Amino acid sequence: MKISICNELFKGWDIERVFDYAARLGYDGVELAPFTLGETVSDISIAYRRRIRAAADRVGIKIVGLHWLLVKPEGLYINHPDDSVRKKTQNYLRELIDLCGDLGGSVLVHGSPQQRNIKEGWDPGEAWKSARETFQVCAEAAQSRNVYYCLEALTAADTNFINTIDQALKMVDEIDHPNFQTMLDCRSIHASAKSQLPRVLKETLETGKLKHVHVNDPNGRGPGFGDLQFSQLLKILHKADYEGFVSVEVFDFEPDPQTIAGRSVGYLHGIFESLSIRTRIAHF
Repeated sequence: MKISICNELFKGWDIERVFDYAARLGYDGVELAPFTLGETVSDISIAYRRRIRAAADRVGIKIVGLHWLLVKPEGLYINHPDDSVRKKTQNYLRELIDLCGDLGGSVLVHGSPQQRNIKEGWDPGEAWKSARETFQVCAEAAQSRNVYYCLEALTAADTNFINTIDQALKMVDEIDHPNFQTMLDCRSIHASAKSQLPRVLKETLETGKLKHVHVNDPNGRGPGFGDLQFSQLLKILHKADYEGFVSVEVFDFEPDPQTIAGRSVGYLHGIFESLSIRTRIAHF
């Protein structure tokens, strides 16, 4: 089990600086939001991809993968009733999967709430079928690049489509492809399950279909910045021999990235040490 952090909170920082700072704090990896690298995937040149990967390698940081996949460009939608919109979205997701592979990442987290909402007048059953079509394309593309495409359940406040792990797993089961899995976001699952979050985590691990975890407090801040106790959750992951990343993703960027990143990793390292999990040593 390793610790990573999502890069979008480091607003205005060069990616090389993000990698260096994360490594010195004791993070094992960084998870990238594509919109922080370019307006579109085509803006992220092969040369830039090589530079990003080399910068991570120099400081011993693993590029975990990608999230916030469809923030840009506008007009993308996974379950739109218009075939042309869906096909455009599917082609763009293929490009993102190639980007992940080029950067050496292993997971893509599909959240993107505004690009999956079922709009008024749409048929929910047809929207589900359309999303399944899109995710089938993603699963096959992910296999070609040896990465995992992970569907994220989001809060009902964020979207009206796939709000629980059970719904996410239903889609995973229907796709039935080894490279299409799910992930668990603590903030989102707490919103739907609250005190049942440990049970949900255990049950999801038992399916063998959990490939990634976002650790964040229900208040939108980092682990240790709110009331959610992460020790039980990390103990469950440890007992299950989970070997993936727990990735710090925040929605509240106050007071500053240094405080958020430093306190979050310190909090998680403290729990890891209590569980006798080997951790990366900070270099400040």
